[in-house]
Amino acid sequence: MEFEAMEEFERELRQALERRPAPPGLKRRLMEKRRARQPHSTVWLRLAASIALAAVLGGAAEWRHQEERRKGEEARRQVLTALRITNHALNQMNAQLAAHSRNAQE
Repeated sequence: MEFEAMEEFERELRQALERRPAPPGLKRRLMEKRRARQPHSTVWLRLAASIALAAVLGGAAEWRHQEERRKGEEARRQVLTALRITNHALNQMNAQLAAHSRNAQE
């Protein structure tokens, strides 16, 4: 009895899993639904991609601007340091020349 029930179960299972052709027009209906939904979702995807791209480009431009500003400020500091060093050297040279002139006049 148990063996017959198992055979019956296997037969029903084979029938349930048996490959059947798709109903006629199924592919056409699915493609029509897809086309009907696609423009709406494509618009949103393109809009989101455009916003993301604009944000990335804006961030890159701001970063570049800040980087150039930082480099400019660093160059300014270096020029001011060089001018201070040059000023100090010129002051020393003027002091030496003045001392030499005084010694020569005495």
